Amino acid sequence: MKKTNLASAVFAYLCFAGFLGLLAWFVPRLDLVVVISIVLALALYDLWTELSARRR
Repeated sequence: MKKTNLASAVFAYLCFAGFLGLLAWFVPRLDLVVVISIVLALALYDLWTELSARRR
């Protein structure tokens, strides 16, 4: 796997997490924060499985 692919995938995840973090900051509702946490966990799991599958 190229380092540029890894860097761009991590950068995209961080941008997505930053956007959702801002959303949770400006709309502090418990149900929204729970949904955002689940979405970020699923996105991180997907990133992890895609990156680990390409190393094999």
